[in-house]
Amino acid sequence: MWKALFAMNMTEASVKLGIIGLGARTEVLLVSLFALEGVEITAVCDVSDAPIAKTLNLFRAAGQPAPAVFKDYHELLRRGGVEAVLAPTSWNAHLPIAAAALRAGKYAGIEVGGASSTEELWQLVHAAEQTGAHCMMLENCCYGRNELMVLNMVRQGLLGELVHCEGGYEHDLRDGVSRNWDAHERSIHNRFRNGDLYPTHQLGPIAKILGINRGNRFFSLTSTASKARAQQAYNREHPGPGAAPGSLVFAKGDVVTTVIKCAGGETITLTHSISLPRPYSRNARVQGTKGIWLEDAGGIYIEGISRTSEEIDPAGNPYTVHHWDPVEKFYEAYEHPLWREYRDKTIGGHGGMDALALRAFLHAVRNRIEPPIDVYDCAAWMSVTCLSEQSVALGGQPVAFPDFTNGKWIRRAPAPAHPYSLDAVHPECFGP
Repeated sequence: MWKALFAMNMTEASVKLGIIGLGARTEVLLVSLFALEGVEITAVCDVSDAPIAKTLNLFRAAGQPAPAVFKDYHELLRRGGVEAVLAPTSWNAHLPIAAAALRAGKYAGIEVGGASSTEELWQLVHAAEQTGAHCMMLENCCYGRNELMVLNMVRQGLLGELVHCEGGYEHDLRDGVSRNWDAHERSIHNRFRNGDLYPTHQLGPIAKILGINRGNRFFSLTSTASKARAQQAYNREHPGPGAAPGSLVFAKGDVVTTVIKCAGGETITLTHSISLPRPYSRNARVQGTKGIWLEDAGGIYIEGISRTSEEIDPAGNPYTVHHWDPVEKFYEAYEHPLWREYRDKTIGGHGGMDALALRAFLHAVRNRIEPPIDVYDCAAWMSVTCLSEQSVALGGQPVAFPDFTNGKWIRRAPAPAHPYSLDAVHPECFGP
Protein backbone atom coordinates (compact mmCIF):
# COMPACT_ATOMS: atom_id res chain seq x y z
CA MET A 1 0.00 0.00 0.00
CA TRP A 2 2.88 2.34 0.79
CA LYS A 3 4.22 2.28 -2.78
CA ALA A 4 0.70 2.56 -4.15
CA LEU A 5 0.18 5.75 -2.18
CA PHE A 6 3.46 7.57 -2.26
CA ALA A 7 5.68 6.21 -4.98
CA MET A 8 4.79 7.24 -8.49
CA ASN A 9 3.50 4.63 -10.89
CA MET A 10 6.50 3.50 -12.89
CA THR A 11 4.57 4.03 -16.13
CA GLU A 12 4.34 7.75 -15.39
CA ALA A 13 7.09 10.24 -16.24
CA SER A 14 9.06 11.87 -13.46
CA VAL A 15 8.36 15.49 -12.58
CA LYS A 16 11.16 17.57 -14.10
CA LEU A 17 12.13 20.09 -11.47
CA GLY A 18 14.32 23.19 -11.42
CA ILE A 19 15.69 24.82 -8.27
CA ILE A 20 16.34 28.57 -8.10
CA GLY A 21 18.49 29.68 -5.18
CA LEU A 22 21.03 27.26 -3.73
CA GLY A 23 21.43 28.26 -0.10
CA ALA A 24 21.19 26.29 3.13
CA ARG A 25 17.48 25.57 2.72
CA THR A 26 18.10 23.97 -0.66
CA GLU A 27 20.64 21.63 0.94
CA VAL A 28 17.96 20.47 3.40
CA LEU A 29 15.38 20.01 0.64
CA LEU A 30 17.80 17.96 -1.43
CA VAL A 31 17.97 15.36 1.35
CA SER A 32 14.27 14.70 0.80
CA LEU A 33 14.27 15.14 -2.97
CA PHE A 34 17.09 12.64 -3.46
CA ALA A 35 15.10 10.08 -1.44
CA LEU A 36 11.83 10.57 -3.33
CA GLU A 37 10.75 8.64 -6.37
CA GLY A 38 9.14 10.39 -9.29
CA VAL A 39 11.26 13.55 -9.44
CA GLU A 40 14.17 14.49 -11.68
CA ILE A 41 16.10 17.68 -10.91
CA THR A 42 17.08 18.89 -14.35
CA ALA A 43 18.27 22.45 -13.66
CA VAL A 44 19.63 24.61 -10.84
CA CYS A 45 20.32 28.32 -10.63
CA ASP A 46 22.19 30.73 -8.40
CA VAL A 47 23.95 34.05 -8.94
CA SER A 48 27.12 32.89 -7.14
CA ASP A 49 29.70 30.25 -8.02
CA ALA A 50 30.27 28.89 -4.51
CA PRO A 51 26.72 27.59 -3.85
CA ILE A 52 26.59 26.17 -7.38
CA ALA A 53 29.80 24.22 -6.79
CA LYS A 54 28.58 23.01 -3.39
CA THR A 55 25.27 21.87 -4.86
CA LEU A 56 26.91 19.99 -7.70
CA ASN A 57 29.08 18.21 -5.13
CA LEU A 58 25.93 17.13 -3.31
CA PHE A 59 24.55 15.70 -6.55
CA ARG A 60 27.77 13.77 -7.14
CA ALA A 61 27.88 12.47 -3.56
CA ALA A 62 24.30 11.23 -3.88
CA GLY A 63 24.96 9.57 -7.24
CA GLN A 64 22.47 11.90 -8.95
CA PRO A 65 22.77 13.04 -12.58
CA ALA A 66 24.26 16.52 -12.87
CA PRO A 67 21.64 19.19 -13.62
CA ALA A 68 22.01 22.03 -16.08
CA VAL A 69 23.38 25.15 -14.36
CA PHE A 70 22.16 28.73 -14.75
CA LYS A 71 22.99 32.07 -13.19
CA ASP A 72 19.93 33.88 -14.58
CA TYR A 73 16.66 32.33 -13.48
CA HIS A 74 14.86 33.76 -16.52
CA GLU A 75 17.04 31.52 -18.68
CA LEU A 76 16.12 28.51 -16.55
CA LEU A 77 12.43 29.36 -16.92
CA ARG A 78 12.79 29.51 -20.70
CA ARG A 79 14.41 26.09 -20.74
CA GLY A 80 12.45 23.09 -21.94
CA GLY A 81 12.38 20.06 -19.71
CA VAL A 82 11.44 22.01 -16.55
CA GLU A 83 7.78 21.80 -15.59
CA ALA A 84 8.03 23.05 -12.00
CA VAL A 85 10.47 25.12 -9.98
CA LEU A 86 11.32 25.46 -6.32
CA ALA A 87 12.43 28.89 -5.11
CA PRO A 88 13.97 28.49 -1.64
CA THR A 89 15.49 31.97 -1.96
CA SER A 90 15.49 35.02 0.30
CA TRP A 91 12.25 36.50 1.55
CA ASN A 92 12.58 39.45 -0.82
CA ALA A 93 13.27 37.27 -3.86
CA HIS A 94 10.98 34.26 -3.87
CA LEU A 95 7.74 36.08 -4.71
CA PRO A 96 8.95 37.76 -7.92
CA ILE A 97 10.67 34.52 -8.95
CA ALA A 98 7.45 32.59 -8.34
CA ALA A 99 5.42 35.14 -10.34
CA ALA A 100 7.89 34.84 -13.23
CA ALA A 101 7.64 31.03 -13.05
CA LEU A 102 3.84 31.20 -13.24
CA ARG A 103 4.02 33.49 -16.27
CA ALA A 104 6.33 30.94 -17.87
CA GLY A 105 3.66 28.28 -17.31
CA LYS A 106 5.55 26.44 -14.55
CA TYR A 107 4.30 25.27 -11.19
CA ALA A 108 6.11 27.21 -8.46
CA GLY A 109 6.97 26.04 -4.95
CA ILE A 110 8.15 28.74 -2.54
CA GLU A 111 9.52 28.62 0.97
CA VAL A 112 8.06 30.35 3.99
CA GLY A 113 8.57 33.92 5.10
CA GLY A 114 6.54 37.10 5.18
CA ALA A 115 5.85 39.52 2.35
CA SER A 116 7.23 43.04 2.15
CA SER A 117 4.10 44.48 0.53
CA THR A 118 0.62 43.47 -0.51
CA GLU A 119 1.49 44.66 -4.02
CA GLU A 120 3.93 41.79 -4.58
CA LEU A 121 1.26 39.39 -3.35
CA TRP A 122 -1.29 40.79 -5.79
CA GLN A 123 1.26 40.34 -8.57
CA LEU A 124 1.59 36.68 -7.61
CA VAL A 125 -2.19 36.20 -7.53
CA HIS A 126 -2.66 37.94 -10.87
CA ALA A 127 0.09 35.82 -12.47
CA ALA A 128 -1.67 32.66 -11.32
CA GLU A 129 -5.12 33.80 -12.42
CA GLN A 130 -3.94 35.04 -15.82
CA THR A 131 -1.97 31.91 -16.70
CA GLY A 132 -3.81 29.13 -14.86
CA ALA A 133 -0.48 28.03 -13.37
CA HIS A 134 -0.22 27.19 -9.68
CA CYS A 135 1.94 28.30 -6.76
CA MET A 136 2.33 26.35 -3.51
CA MET A 137 3.99 27.45 -0.31
CA LEU A 138 6.02 24.56 1.10
CA GLU A 139 4.72 25.20 4.62
CA ASN A 140 5.81 21.91 6.09
CA CYS A 141 4.13 22.42 9.48
CA CYS A 142 0.77 21.86 7.79
CA TYR A 143 1.92 18.25 7.47
CA GLY A 144 2.94 17.82 11.11
CA ARG A 145 1.59 14.67 12.72
CA ASN A 146 -0.34 16.44 15.47
CA GLU A 147 -1.56 19.23 13.21
CA LEU A 148 -3.06 16.72 10.79
CA MET A 149 -4.59 14.69 13.61
CA VAL A 150 -6.27 17.81 15.02
CA LEU A 151 -7.53 18.69 11.53
CA ASN A 152 -9.06 15.20 11.40
CA MET A 153 -10.62 15.62 14.85
CA VAL A 154 -12.04 19.02 13.95
CA ARG A 155 -13.58 17.71 10.72
CA GLN A 156 -15.21 14.92 12.73
CA GLY A 157 -16.68 17.46 15.17
CA LEU A 158 -14.72 16.40 18.25
CA LEU A 159 -13.82 19.97 19.25
CA GLY A 160 -17.26 21.41 18.47
CA GLU A 161 -17.56 24.84 16.88
CA LEU A 162 -14.17 26.54 16.71
CA VAL A 163 -13.85 29.82 18.59
CA HIS A 164 -10.19 30.73 19.04
CA CYS A 165 -6.77 29.55 17.83
CA GLU A 166 -3.23 30.49 18.73
CA GLY A 167 0.15 29.90 17.23
CA GLY A 168 3.52 31.44 16.79
CA TYR A 169 7.19 31.19 16.20
CA GLU A 170 9.05 31.31 19.51
CA HIS A 171 12.63 30.26 18.90
CA ASP A 172 15.86 31.51 20.48
CA LEU A 173 17.85 32.58 17.41
CA ARG A 174 20.06 35.21 19.05
CA ASP A 175 23.28 33.44 18.16
CA GLY A 176 22.57 33.13 14.45
CA VAL A 177 21.20 36.66 14.16
CA SER A 178 24.26 38.09 15.91
CA ARG A 179 26.88 36.04 14.05
CA ASN A 180 25.40 36.75 10.61
CA TRP A 181 24.24 40.30 11.14
CA ASP A 182 25.56 41.65 7.81
CA ALA A 183 24.51 38.83 5.47
CA HIS A 184 21.77 36.61 6.86
CA GLU A 185 18.32 37.74 5.75
CA ARG A 186 16.75 37.09 9.13
CA SER A 187 19.29 39.42 10.73
CA ILE A 188 18.71 42.13 8.14
CA HIS A 189 14.93 41.99 8.48
CA ASN A 190 15.14 42.09 12.28
CA ARG A 191 17.38 45.14 12.13
CA PHE A 192 15.11 47.19 9.89
CA ARG A 193 11.54 45.89 10.27
CA ASN A 194 9.13 45.67 13.21
CA GLY A 195 6.32 43.18 12.82
CA ASP A 196 5.60 39.46 12.67
CA LEU A 197 8.34 38.47 10.23
CA TYR A 198 7.71 34.72 10.24
CA PRO A 199 3.99 34.03 10.68
CA THR A 200 3.21 30.94 8.65
CA HIS A 201 4.54 27.98 10.65
CA GLN A 202 1.50 27.76 12.90
CA LEU A 203 -0.80 30.10 11.01
CA GLY A 204 -0.79 27.70 8.05
CA PRO A 205 -2.25 24.73 9.93
CA ILE A 206 -4.69 27.03 11.74
CA ALA A 207 -5.84 28.60 8.47
CA LYS A 208 -6.57 25.17 7.02
CA ILE A 209 -8.41 24.07 10.16
CA LEU A 210 -10.54 27.25 10.03
CA GLY A 211 -11.32 26.93 6.31
CA ILE A 212 -9.61 30.17 5.34
CA ASN A 213 -10.23 31.03 1.66
CA ARG A 214 -12.93 28.33 1.49
CA GLY A 215 -15.95 29.65 3.37
CA ASN A 216 -13.94 31.86 5.73
CA ARG A 217 -11.23 34.49 5.48
CA PHE A 218 -8.94 36.71 7.51
CA PHE A 219 -10.78 39.99 8.05
CA SER A 220 -8.50 42.30 10.07
CA LEU A 221 -5.56 42.28 12.45
CA THR A 222 -3.94 44.28 15.19
CA SER A 223 -0.26 43.96 16.09
CA THR A 224 1.71 45.23 19.07
CA ALA A 225 5.47 45.02 19.54
CA SER A 226 7.29 45.07 22.85
CA LYS A 227 10.49 47.02 23.29
CA ALA A 228 13.58 45.65 21.53
CA ARG A 229 16.29 44.86 24.07
CA ALA A 230 17.37 41.21 24.03
CA GLN A 231 19.16 41.00 20.69
CA GLN A 232 21.21 44.13 21.29
CA ALA A 233 22.10 42.91 24.78
CA TYR A 234 23.21 39.59 23.33
CA ASN A 235 25.19 41.43 20.67
CA ARG A 236 27.17 43.26 23.35
CA GLU A 237 28.47 39.89 24.59
CA HIS A 238 28.61 38.18 21.18
CA PRO A 239 29.07 40.91 18.58
CA GLY A 240 29.79 38.68 15.60
CA PRO A 241 32.51 39.29 13.02
CA GLY A 242 33.13 42.90 12.07
CA ALA A 243 30.73 44.48 14.56
CA ALA A 244 31.67 46.45 17.65
CA PRO A 245 30.02 45.10 20.82
CA GLY A 246 26.56 46.61 21.22
CA SER A 247 26.79 48.60 18.00
CA LEU A 248 23.84 46.96 16.24
CA VAL A 249 20.34 48.30 16.70
CA PHE A 250 17.38 45.99 16.04
CA ALA A 251 14.03 47.49 15.13
CA LYS A 252 11.89 44.41 15.79
CA GLY A 253 10.41 44.14 19.24
CA ASP A 254 11.39 41.13 21.31
CA VAL A 255 7.76 39.94 21.32
CA VAL A 256 5.29 40.81 18.56
CA THR A 257 1.68 39.86 19.28
CA THR A 258 -0.86 39.80 16.46
CA VAL A 259 -4.60 39.21 16.81
CA ILE A 260 -6.53 38.28 13.67
CA LYS A 261 -10.30 38.49 13.35
CA CYS A 262 -11.88 36.08 10.87
CA ALA A 263 -15.04 36.57 8.83
CA GLY A 264 -16.55 33.58 10.64
CA GLY A 265 -16.08 35.29 14.01
CA GLU A 266 -13.06 33.27 15.16
CA THR A 267 -9.98 34.96 16.57
CA ILE A 268 -6.33 33.97 16.13
CA THR A 269 -3.43 35.13 18.28
CA LEU A 270 0.08 34.87 16.82
CA THR A 271 3.31 35.41 18.76
CA HIS A 272 6.68 36.07 17.15
CA SER A 273 9.74 36.00 19.41
CA ILE A 274 13.26 34.97 18.39
CA SER A 275 15.47 37.11 20.66
CA LEU A 276 14.58 35.87 24.14
CA PRO A 277 15.88 32.75 25.92
CA ARG A 278 13.37 29.90 25.69
CA PRO A 279 12.87 26.43 24.19
CA TYR A 280 11.35 26.24 20.72
CA SER A 281 7.57 26.31 20.42
CA ARG A 282 4.96 26.94 17.77
CA ASN A 283 2.57 27.67 20.62
CA ALA A 284 -0.36 25.89 18.95
CA ARG A 285 -3.85 26.08 20.38
CA VAL A 286 -7.15 25.13 18.79
CA GLN A 287 -10.14 25.89 21.02
CA GLY A 288 -13.68 24.80 20.26
CA THR A 289 -16.93 24.64 22.20
CA LYS A 290 -16.32 20.98 23.07
CA GLY A 291 -12.57 20.73 23.45
CA ILE A 292 -9.06 22.06 23.01
CA TRP A 293 -5.62 21.08 21.71
CA LEU A 294 -2.74 22.88 23.42
CA GLU A 295 0.73 22.08 22.08
CA ASP A 296 2.76 23.34 25.03
CA ALA A 297 0.65 21.29 27.44
CA GLY A 298 1.26 18.27 25.23
CA GLY A 299 -2.39 17.51 25.56
CA ILE A 300 -5.97 17.50 24.38
CA TYR A 301 -9.12 17.92 26.42
CA ILE A 302 -12.47 16.76 24.95
CA GLU A 303 -15.62 17.29 26.96
CA GLY A 304 -17.24 13.97 27.82
CA ILE A 305 -14.13 12.00 26.89
CA SER A 306 -11.26 13.41 28.93
CA ARG A 307 -11.05 12.82 32.66
CA THR A 308 -12.43 15.17 35.31
CA SER A 309 -12.23 14.93 39.09
CA GLU A 310 -13.98 16.57 42.01
CA GLU A 311 -11.84 18.60 44.42
CA ILE A 312 -12.64 20.60 47.55
CA ASP A 313 -11.44 24.18 47.91
CA PRO A 314 -10.16 25.59 51.28
CA ALA A 315 -13.67 26.80 52.08
CA GLY A 316 -15.06 23.29 51.70
CA ASN A 317 -16.77 23.92 48.37
CA PRO A 318 -16.54 21.26 45.66
CA TYR A 319 -15.27 22.14 42.22
CA THR A 320 -14.43 20.25 39.04
CA VAL A 321 -10.87 19.81 37.79
CA HIS A 322 -10.36 19.08 34.10
CA HIS A 323 -7.35 16.93 33.19
CA TRP A 324 -5.30 16.90 30.02
CA ASP A 325 -5.07 13.71 28.02
CA PRO A 326 -1.72 13.19 26.28
CA VAL A 327 -1.91 13.74 22.54
CA GLU A 328 -0.71 10.18 22.01
CA LYS A 329 -3.93 8.85 23.52
CA PHE A 330 -5.81 9.96 20.40
CA TYR A 331 -3.49 8.52 17.77
CA GLU A 332 -5.24 5.17 17.56
CA ALA A 333 -8.68 6.61 16.88
CA TYR A 334 -7.91 9.90 15.13
CA GLU A 335 -4.47 9.67 13.53
CA HIS A 336 -4.68 11.21 10.06
CA PRO A 337 -4.54 8.38 7.49
CA LEU A 338 -1.55 10.06 5.82
CA TRP A 339 0.49 9.65 9.00
CA ARG A 340 -0.83 6.12 9.61
CA GLU A 341 0.97 5.16 6.42
CA TYR A 342 3.96 7.45 6.88
CA ARG A 343 4.91 7.33 10.56
CA ASP A 344 7.33 4.40 10.29
CA LYS A 345 8.78 5.51 6.95
CA THR A 346 9.70 9.16 7.50
CA ILE A 347 12.51 10.67 5.46
CA GLY A 348 14.14 14.05 5.15
CA GLY A 349 14.21 17.11 7.36
CA HIS A 350 11.93 18.39 10.11
CA GLY A 351 10.76 14.97 11.22
CA GLY A 352 9.56 14.03 7.76
CA MET A 353 7.36 17.09 7.24
CA ASP A 354 9.60 18.40 4.45
CA ALA A 355 9.10 15.25 2.42
CA LEU A 356 5.33 15.30 2.84
CA ALA A 357 5.13 18.92 1.66
CA LEU A 358 7.31 18.07 -1.34
CA ARG A 359 5.22 14.97 -2.11
CA ALA A 360 2.10 17.13 -2.04
CA PHE A 361 3.66 19.63 -4.45
CA LEU A 362 4.89 16.92 -6.82
CA HIS A 363 1.49 15.18 -6.68
CA ALA A 364 -0.17 18.42 -7.81
CA VAL A 365 2.33 18.90 -10.65
CA ARG A 366 2.07 15.30 -11.82
CA ASN A 367 -1.74 15.40 -11.86
CA ARG A 368 -2.00 19.00 -13.10
CA ILE A 369 -4.28 20.04 -10.24
CA GLU A 370 -4.23 22.92 -7.80
CA PRO A 371 -1.92 22.28 -4.84
CA PRO A 372 -3.24 21.90 -1.29
CA ILE A 373 -1.68 25.26 -0.34
CA ASP A 374 -2.63 27.48 -3.27
CA VAL A 375 -1.82 31.00 -4.39
CA TYR A 376 -4.62 32.51 -2.28
CA ASP A 377 -3.26 30.77 0.81
CA CYS A 378 0.24 32.03 0.02
CA ALA A 379 -1.03 35.60 -0.28
CA ALA A 380 -3.22 35.56 2.83
CA TRP A 381 -0.65 33.95 5.10
CA MET A 382 2.33 36.00 3.91
CA SER A 383 0.41 39.29 4.07
CA VAL A 384 0.41 39.05 7.87
CA THR A 385 3.99 40.37 7.91
CA CYS A 386 3.47 43.61 6.03
CA LEU A 387 0.05 44.21 7.61
CA SER A 388 1.46 43.66 11.10
CA GLU A 389 4.21 46.18 10.34
CA GLN A 390 1.55 48.71 9.46
CA SER A 391 -0.42 48.02 12.63
CA VAL A 392 2.67 48.27 14.85
CA ALA A 393 3.62 51.56 13.18
CA LEU A 394 0.09 52.87 13.81
CA GLY A 395 0.22 52.05 17.51
CA GLY A 396 -1.72 48.80 17.25
CA GLN A 397 -4.60 50.07 15.15
CA PRO A 398 -6.64 47.52 13.16
CA VAL A 399 -5.57 46.91 9.57
CA ALA A 400 -7.85 45.22 7.03
CA PHE A 401 -6.75 42.17 5.04
CA PRO A 402 -7.14 42.37 1.27
CA ASP A 403 -9.48 39.74 -0.11
CA PHE A 404 -7.05 38.10 -2.50
CA THR A 405 -9.82 35.78 -3.76
CA ASN A 406 -12.02 38.74 -4.77
CA GLY A 407 -15.03 37.13 -3.13
CA LYS A 408 -14.44 33.59 -4.33
CA TRP A 409 -13.84 32.45 -0.74
CA ILE A 410 -17.59 32.57 -0.07
CA ARG A 411 -18.56 29.75 -2.44
CA ARG A 412 -15.44 28.16 -3.85
CA ALA A 413 -15.55 24.73 -5.43
CA PRO A 414 -14.20 21.99 -3.16
CA ALA A 415 -10.48 21.37 -3.33
CA PRO A 416 -9.39 18.21 -5.18
CA ALA A 417 -9.69 15.01 -3.14
CA HIS A 418 -6.32 13.30 -2.68
CA PRO A 419 -4.17 11.96 0.16
CA TYR A 420 -2.38 15.28 0.72
CA SER A 421 -5.51 17.45 1.00
CA LEU A 422 -5.42 19.99 3.82
CA ASP A 423 -9.02 21.15 3.42
CA ALA A 424 -10.68 17.82 4.13
CA VAL A 425 -9.68 14.31 5.14
CA HIS A 426 -10.31 11.72 2.42
CA PRO A 427 -10.15 8.18 3.83
CA GLU A 428 -11.29 6.88 0.43
CA CYS A 429 -7.88 7.88 -0.97
CA PHE A 430 -6.18 5.38 1.33
CA GLY A 431 -6.25 1.63 1.57
CA PRO A 432 -8.11 -0.37 4.27
